[in-house]
Amino acid sequence: MPTNQRLEGRRAIVTGAASGIGAATMRALLEEGATVAAVDVSEVDPDGLPGDQADRLSSFVVDVSDEPAVEKLIAEVAQGGGVTDLINIAGIGSTTAVPDTSAELWDRVFAVNVRGTFLMSKHVLPWMLERRNGSIVNMASIAGLVGLKQRAAYSASKGAIIALTRAMAIDHVGDGVRVNCVCPGTIDSPWIHRLIADAGASLDALRERQPMGRFGTPEEIAQAVLYLTSDAAAFVTGTALTIDGGLTAA
Repeated sequence: MPTNQRLEGRRAIVTGAASGIGAATMRALLEEGATVAAVDVSEVDPDGLPGDQADRLSSFVVDVSDEPAVEKLIAEVAQGGGVTDLINIAGIGSTTAVPDTSAELWDRVFAVNVRGTFLMSKHVLPWMLERRNGSIVNMASIAGLVGLKQRAAYSASKGAIIALTRAMAIDHVGDGVRVNCVCPGTIDSPWIHRLIADAGASLDALRERQPMGRFGTPEEIAQAVLYLTSDAAAFVTGTALTIDGGLTAA
């Protein structure tokens, strides 16, 4: 029998749910009793989920930068009982400085990371505002807080997400809707392994730079999302929660 049902009855949308932090967040929400619409450009695999959790999961293949597709998705999900929580995790990276960044790469990073977060929020917010209740958690990064080498487009996009989070939080602080973001450090996920391979960097060298001597895990970031989504964070809005094992404090 579940020991914690703090999210029972909640209806969440998680983007980027096919792998890494998105998949861990999807599973954490299901474990806490939420109903989850999992969104990604790839099919979300429910393998290994207990039957009661699988029954509360629906999967959608959607490009979050495509506004008609986003609008259709949210209308379909919300018809079943509205949306109480939106977790914007879908994102892509970059491994170049400005002189080596093509305009096409810049536009694509911003399309997924920033436009996607904007579009999902734009079309979910009316449902939350109507009920004067809701929580949005956006996935930023320490790259949006400090300068990281060879991450020009990615860093700029994550800085934009932090600013967008704060703007939405203030716009809707009186409407019963909270908006926060999480700023992970280096997380041991398929995404970081691809990024390291693209940059030709050493995984061991990157690990040794971490003050804790290890990378974070997707599950650790998912727990932060759970907190910001839950009623335990009822007085938290407009924050950028840094979870980096001390990297930005060093």
